[in-house]
Amino acid sequence: MKAAVLREVGKPLTIENVQINKPGPREVLIRTVAAGVCHSDLHFLEGSYPYPLPAVLGHESAGVVEQVGSEVRTVKPGDHVITCLSAFCGHCEHCLTGHLSLCVSPETKRGAEDEPRLGTAPGSMNQFLNLSSFAEQMLIHEHACVAIRKDMPLDRAALIGCSVTTGVGAVIHTSKVRPGETVAVIGAGGVGLACINGAAIAGAGRIIAIDMQGSKLNLAKEFGATDVVNPKDGDPVQQVMELTNGQGVHHSFEAIGLKATTEQAFRMLGRGGTANVIGMIPVGVNIELHGPDFLAEKRIQGSTMGSNRFPIDMPRFVDFYMSGKLKLDEMISRRVKLEDVNEAFDELKRGELARSVIVFDN
Repeated sequence: MKAAVLREVGKPLTIENVQINKPGPREVLIRTVAAGVCHSDLHFLEGSYPYPLPAVLGHESAGVVEQVGSEVRTVKPGDHVITCLSAFCGHCEHCLTGHLSLCVSPETKRGAEDEPRLGTAPGSMNQFLNLSSFAEQMLIHEHACVAIRKDMPLDRAALIGCSVTTGVGAVIHTSKVRPGETVAVIGAGGVGLACINGAAIAGAGRIIAIDMQGSKLNLAKEFGATDVVNPKDGDPVQQVMELTNGQGVHHSFEAIGLKATTEQAFRMLGRGGTANVIGMIPVGVNIELHGPDFLAEKRIQGSTMGSNRFPIDMPRFVDFYMSGKLKLDEMISRRVKLEDVNEAFDELKRGELARSVIVFDN
């Protein structure tokens, strides 16, 4: 099968023929239909986060089940599925307490003594984040995908696999935004727009979008932002305080992954507020916070894939889209072929587009 391979940090992906194994007892073989080009992939491509190479990148995807292993019970051939990088075992402490996104059980991967899911001749190939969706096929654990209704367009369903689940989940699960509360979202890319959309669905009274790109701020309004802030016009924290009559917001969401914006997310909180760090802060970067703010019961916390229970959440997000509540059409800026993946990453670096989606010829 054709796949986009990262062989060296900082270098373009190469389109190669990669071997893929047959499903084991708990595994599913999926024909990839669409894969989003996410900023998280870029972090690994640029070396901000280390990963064993070579590897087939990609982790935001949807497709059609082709084969299943002998013990698979959750999907069957012909099912349309969304994949999720937070594969879960189903019986560890995290899973049994409802925190599926925190599961790190090795059971969802093949052991060192087993044949790898991916390979080349000769050599080995690492699977990326349980998925490797920049490829014509994926071989994954059955608890890394969920079946969805077949009238859902799969190019839009792919976005639910990461950006939507991460953004909407951070709002409704991690921070538990309630109707009427105030929200600020720093970064209006794919995840940030999903946060804004999720806050609107949750009934937030005021939703403030913060971004340096005017085009993204305009898009944020379509997703539910009631106010927009451009840091080019002055200190974004001060602008948020002015918009909230000096009170600050109940919830802030940092969707970029920078030291400065993370600190801003904490500073723009009101008393008792919660800052949620969604962006991937580079390894080795430390965040500085002002101690007295904690006396006002301000909190800062991380969010892993929106604290999801994806087998439940994703079909519901599909229903949200089909009923007009969740905006996915507006999030897709371009549809490209696998061979155009490096160009899509270049556009992602420029920060001008919301999301490019790789659509495979099927």
